[in-house]
Amino acid sequence: MDSTRQQKIARLLQRDLAEIIQRDLADDTRGSLVTVTTVRISPDLAYAKVYVSIFPFDRSEATLEAIREKGWLVRRTLGARIRNQLKIVPELEFFLDDSLEYVENIDNLLKK
Repeated sequence: MDSTRQQKIARLLQRDLAEIIQRDLADDTRGSLVTVTTVRISPDLAYAKVYVSIFPFDRSEATLEAIREKGWLVRRTLGARIRNQLKIVPELEFFLDDSLEYVENIDNLLKK
């Protein structure tokens, strides 16, 4: 169970990461819609798991790899944005959230 502080920090990170990916990684994610769906942060606020949903699904692996390669840039930009709120900028680890792909697959199966 996450504490209230963890939940608030996770929401802050989710909003800031979405803006950073949209603005600073626009060239790397061109042609894809990237959404930060969830952020899970460790109790010591040092590590964050960032779940992103990428559309179209066939380009998701390549886009996720581009985001992972630029993770240092994302973390540096995030640090500049949250330097007054947090003492430690968390290490970011990006994961693919394929729940929308799963829902679409179920919908297609039900239509048959």
